[in-house]
Amino acid sequence: MSTNEASNLVRFTQHALDDLNDFPGHHLRLKYDANETKQTVQPSQSDPESALTVNLAPGDATTATLSPHIAVLDMTYPPNSLPSPNSASSPLASYIANQLQATFSEEQTILSYLLSTSSMSSSARRQGLNAEAVEALSQRTSRSLRYAPTYHLSFSLFTDGAVPNTWDIEVAIDQYMKPLFDVLEPIHNFTVDSQVQLYATPGVQSQILNKEHLASFINAAEWPLSPSIGGAPTVNFVIFVGNQSIGSENEQAENSQSWMIPQWGSVYLLHLPSRETHVSAKFLKQPMLMFGGHLLSLLGTPQSGSLPLRLSTLSRIRTTDLLLRAASSLGSLARLSPSLPSISIPRSVADGVANSLQHLEQACADLGGPNGLLHARIAEEEAERAFFEKSMVGQLYFPDEHKIAVYLPLLGPTGVPLILGLINEIRNWVKKRKQQAQERKAKKTQ
Repeated sequence: MSTNEASNLVRFTQHALDDLNDFPGHHLRLKYDANETKQTVQPSQSDPESALTVNLAPGDATTATLSPHIAVLDMTYPPNSLPSPNSASSPLASYIANQLQATFSEEQTILSYLLSTSSMSSSARRQGLNAEAVEALSQRTSRSLRYAPTYHLSFSLFTDGAVPNTWDIEVAIDQYMKPLFDVLEPIHNFTVDSQVQLYATPGVQSQILNKEHLASFINAAEWPLSPSIGGAPTVNFVIFVGNQSIGSENEQAENSQSWMIPQWGSVYLLHLPSRETHVSAKFLKQPMLMFGGHLLSLLGTPQSGSLPLRLSTLSRIRTTDLLLRAASSLGSLARLSPSLPSISIPRSVADGVANSLQHLEQACADLGGPNGLLHARIAEEEAERAFFEKSMVGQLYFPDEHKIAVYLPLLGPTGVPLILGLINEIRNWVKKRKQQAQERKAKKTQ
């Protein structure tokens, strides 16, 4: 299509998007790139500051296909469906707008939920968020881990006997998990360790595990799971080699051998041939693929769309979450200071607030860009550090009543002699005044 036709189509589509959007906290903005009019966007050519690229090509019908490898929406259109400059509306523009709205509907819903659970004004919240959506998002939020720039992944092999006692965990991680680590690198970093424990006894001895047994299957008393390294939150991935299986009325769940534990990790029941002493990478393929899906769920990744689009959405959601948490911490600190006039605010707190505000502004300016998450993370860290300043926390939990209780035993031995001495001085002064008055009276009588 020509440049004028493309500009008209972008304009009509933008109007249609504005009519569809009922959430003021999330806007879709179209940008026409004249450099891409005669070529198809490749993975290496995608704009890092764009959430989605729409490729339009003439065809026999109007179709839309989301690429599984890159955040690109490939669309075809009949040439006679292009809008004219004098048209009042365009079916093609409405079709594109509906496709874009459906693509980002989950992101809008999640952001709306984050705003509804924060201290933001109700005017910034999306109207019409039904109770079912709120319940589903609440469960997803409680299941996912709190954001951290780095997570520690611990892969553990537990067996109920002496074999298997070795496994190709390094090969399996390189083949099946490292590609996922690479695409998540702009959002999170990962450290990895592994361990093997023989004669591990599960918490539930039953061969058929019901739903209520899954919570107590991990034997925390006897399974020495690796602790967190470097202060990063730990995500545990446990492969248990035994004869247990999951039983359920659901036929699909009956064949499943894994389950996810909210904010903790995942467990996979692996069945090996008898007398197998080594777990090769071939046997680890399905557990690792399952762990990859569970890791995305634990990180709070949206469920709809292609993986690149889901990860870009995750970046914007995490950025918004950090911004709201930073703003909440700064607001609490601002309300705390006037309520406790006697509390002293160190210089480090003032510097932290200033740094947090500066990065908040930079994150808002680059909210959908590659640096938005970085600035939001720094803003949240500075706000948390300022709010939980050690000297201020000590003063906050040390009110005047506690000061009296602490200092009174120290001042008592010093204060009692002073008070008794003051009382004696007052008595002597009163006695002296009386004597002087009697002397003056006696002189007058003489």
